[in-house]
Amino acid sequence: MVTALLARQLLTPLETVEDAALVIEDGIILAAGARADMSLPANARVVDFGDAILTPGLIDIHIHGAAGYDVMDGSDDGMTSIEQLMLRHGVTSYCPTTVTAPMEQTLAALQKIASAVDEARTRTDADRAQPLGVHLEGPFLSHARRGVHPSIDLQRVSTASFDKMWNAAAGQIRVLTIAPELDGALALIAVAAGRGVCVSIGHTNADLGQAAAGVKAGARHATHIFNAMRRMTHRDPGVLGELLTNNAVTADIIADGLHVDPAVVDLFLRVKGVDRAVLITDAISATGMPDGTYRLGSFEVQVRDGRCESYGKLAGSVLTMDVALRNVMNFAHLSFQDSVRLATINPARVLGMENRKGVLQPGADADVAVFSPSGEVRKTIVRGRIG
Repeated sequence: MVTALLARQLLTPLETVEDAALVIEDGIILAAGARADMSLPANARVVDFGDAILTPGLIDIHIHGAAGYDVMDGSDDGMTSIEQLMLRHGVTSYCPTTVTAPMEQTLAALQKIASAVDEARTRTDADRAQPLGVHLEGPFLSHARRGVHPSIDLQRVSTASFDKMWNAAAGQIRVLTIAPELDGALALIAVAAGRGVCVSIGHTNADLGQAAAGVKAGARHATHIFNAMRRMTHRDPGVLGELLTNNAVTADIIADGLHVDPAVVDLFLRVKGVDRAVLITDAISATGMPDGTYRLGSFEVQVRDGRCESYGKLAGSVLTMDVALRNVMNFAHLSFQDSVRLATINPARVLGMENRKGVLQPGADADVAVFSPSGEVRKTIVRGRIG
């Protein structure tokens, strides 16, 4: 069936189209543009969203869980609940993200997540976000900057260990967070990058030279910049000196106002620009739930007043992507269009999927978020399926 979505405005997101129409068929976008310039198919089902704004569906490349469930559990009920909650907040695609755990637990989780990714390609339900592949956060992290990742489960960098995880995930690892200063890290960065993985620098105590060596080896992104990283000073720029000034590196940030001060979020976006910055949530199982005690991988996290802590350290967030959009508009005075870029085409580029995801253009997947003029999610559409 051909469906035409009408709205006051459409963000591609690189361009703004007024009085817009988006034509989709079999989950793919056929046409996008001004309604006056298009001839809608005579047999099209027309859905008019009135004064709404159509954007690409949001993409979260770093999320550990939601709705009381952790992605490492990998249960059908858990993944369904996580994906349904994400959809309510405008997210159509995401990378289930692991946390450092005993190897056997990690391998089991990767197998379950890989199965969920495979199943998502063929399912027909319209009320769930789609997993695109695994974000492997750990176990190759700095002990000095591990955050809440259990020290006992961190590992020496080993291509053999990575291969075990790669095989368990059936080759569906999309992002690898690694500390480039660790022995063996540069070799593994090159191996992973050669397999098409986005290697991301994070949980690192690297100095400027070590960070630059990581980028030269093939790293091209940074995980929750500023958090779990060596501090920057005017005489010791450290890893941040490389990540902030190298235009070949993209970086993501947790814009909840807790992980990074709003003024620093503003500074970050001024330095990296709206084409190299990515919004993430780093959300955990407590997202969408009341205050209480929840799990992140193998350990407990206490949540109170929106703050997630384990033994006094920040442990993920309860942020949602639509709130992150509104936050950067407030923190950095970005337009809605620029904020949308940080959560659509930019993460799609990080994953190498910008021709299919994160854009409203002919040939792309019909993943659409419908926003009110004030930036509230009204509806989310996954691959053209309007529930």
